[in-house]
Amino acid sequence: MRRLFRWLIWYPLLLSLCVLVVIQIWFVVHIWHWTDHNPDSTAFMRARLAIIRADEPHERLSHRWVPYRRISPHLKQAVIAAEDAKFASHSGFDWEAMQEAHKRNLRQGEIVRGASTITQQLAKNLFLTGERTWWRKAQEAAITVMLETLLTKRRILEIYLNVAEWGDGVYGAEAAAHYHFRVPASELTPAEAARLAAMLPSPRSYSPGRDTLYLQQRTADIMSHMQYARVP
Repeated sequence: MRRLFRWLIWYPLLLSLCVLVVIQIWFVVHIWHWTDHNPDSTAFMRARLAIIRADEPHERLSHRWVPYRRISPHLKQAVIAAEDAKFASHSGFDWEAMQEAHKRNLRQGEIVRGASTITQQLAKNLFLTGERTWWRKAQEAAITVMLETLLTKRRILEIYLNVAEWGDGVYGAEAAAHYHFRVPASELTPAEAARLAAMLPSPRSYSPGRDTLYLQQRTADIMSHMQYARVP
C-alpha cells in the first residue's frame, strides 16, 4: 500500500516533468532550425489571423520576409533606441531597466511601464500568447535564454524586425514600410524609421497617415537617441 501510495503521488509529478522537458526540447529544436531558416509565421501572427478570419474568412496577413541587409540601418537604430538600448550588450534581460520599471509601477499602483528586451519580445511573439500569468512569464524567460544561446544578436534582430506587428494584419519591416510609407524597408529615412519604432507598443492604433501629438513627440525622442544605438 505504501508503494502504491508513493506511486500515486510521484507518477503525476514525473509525468509532468517529462512533458515539460519535451516541450523545452521542442522549443530548442525550432530555435536551432531558425539559425539558418526563416520562420514562416509566429504564434502572435497565427492568433491574429484567426481573429481576422472570423469576420473575413479569406483574409491574409501582409507579411514578406527580407534579409537583414535589405532593412534600413535607420530602422535597426530606431527600434533598438526605442525598445532596448542595451540590446547589443545584455544577455537577454535588462535587469536595471526591470528594477526601474518595478519601482515606477509600485509608485503608480499599477503596471504603467514594462522592461521587456527585444529578445524577450521575440520569445513571446514566436511561441506564446499575450496572457499575463506566472507560467507564461517563466516560459518566456526560458525561451529568451535559448534564443540568446543559439542565435547571434544580428539574427535575433533580423527575425524580430521581420515578425514585429506594425498594423492590423501587417507584420515585418517590409510590409510596414509599404503600408505606412509606400517604400521598401531598405529605403526608410531616419524620420520614417523613428515613426515606425514609435508605433511598436500599440501598432494597430496607427493607420497610414494618422498622426497624434504622442506619436510626434515619441518619434522626435527616438530620433534624438538613434545615433547612440549599437546595431549588431
